[in-house]
Amino acid sequence: MANRKPRADALLTVDEVYRQPVGPAHDPRSLYALLLRFVVWRRERNWSETTLKTQTHHQYRFIVWASEHGLNYASDITRPTLERYQRHLYQYRKKNGEPLSPRTQRTALQPVQVWFKWLTQRNLILANPAADLELPRLEKRLPRTLLSVEQVEDVLNHCDLTTAQGIRDRTLMELLWSTGIRRGEVSALDLYSVDGSRHILTIVQGKGKQDRVIPIGERALWWVQHYMQHTRPEMLSNPGCRALFLAMDGVAGLTASGVTMAVVPYLRAAGIMKGSCHLFRHAMATQMLENGADLRWIQAMLGHRSVESTQIYTQVSIRALQAVHASTHPAEQSDSREPGDNMESPDSLPS
Repeated sequence: MANRKPRADALLTVDEVYRQPVGPAHDPRSLYALLLRFVVWRRERNWSETTLKTQTHHQYRFIVWASEHGLNYASDITRPTLERYQRHLYQYRKKNGEPLSPRTQRTALQPVQVWFKWLTQRNLILANPAADLELPRLEKRLPRTLLSVEQVEDVLNHCDLTTAQGIRDRTLMELLWSTGIRRGEVSALDLYSVDGSRHILTIVQGKGKQDRVIPIGERALWWVQHYMQHTRPEMLSNPGCRALFLAMDGVAGLTASGVTMAVVPYLRAAGIMKGSCHLFRHAMATQMLENGADLRWIQAMLGHRSVESTQIYTQVSIRALQAVHASTHPAEQSDSREPGDNMESPDSLPS
């Protein structure tokens, strides 16, 4: 499968920010120079590269906007300036004409807040203009697509098991469904991540630089062992590669984007037109909850720091609520009339 071209609005890497100076970059007091100083400070304190990339991208975009308005120094930025930038994000329209969602606006503003707080703490500016900036309120949305067990099985059955790619992809999706791990965590798995004798999967430095050990089901473990023993050795062309899931050239492991590109065609073939790898994560959590799993155990599986992040699945787990409704609502009791009993026809109703 060919690699897709990066989107025009894709996140800039930190290296790309270094290569694209803005304004009087040579002046140590300039916004651009202070941003690079902030990046160095964060790297010295072992912030994850993912967080650095995301936040530095949005901080850099703010600098670009400020420079376009003749503002190149931290001392130029005031509370009204930041409110103007907030309005700019609110009024911005994407190529398809849609506005930025409140979540996207908030994601763009929060890194700027963090950066100006640091500038204030280091006495690089006298006061923090972003201290009391009111961010857009987030809408509490449920997952748009929730797969049933039958739908998941249908997706898995679209793999062509006569090919190495089909076996790899079936193994990959079985693992996603069994463990609910993130696509970035999948791309980081190596040959020693799976302990077949103990039926566990070790995630090293997952989101938030957190390690965790989670169970892997018998079925998914069978597929992983089958793939490792028979399919992966045939695919491997670089003996030094330790990644569990290989790209089809066998040179390196699948990247996070590669995991998505492997999974999405099967979802679309099964008629699921929205969503990708995270659908298996949602499915695992919801289906386990409906089968009686405690929310705290699901939190541990998913690697959520707070149970509040996991509680969303209590709102989409409908089976238990349906059972309670059926057993307690008076209209659903066994001694109530059957649907249609003693109902008058529309013709007999008064006009």
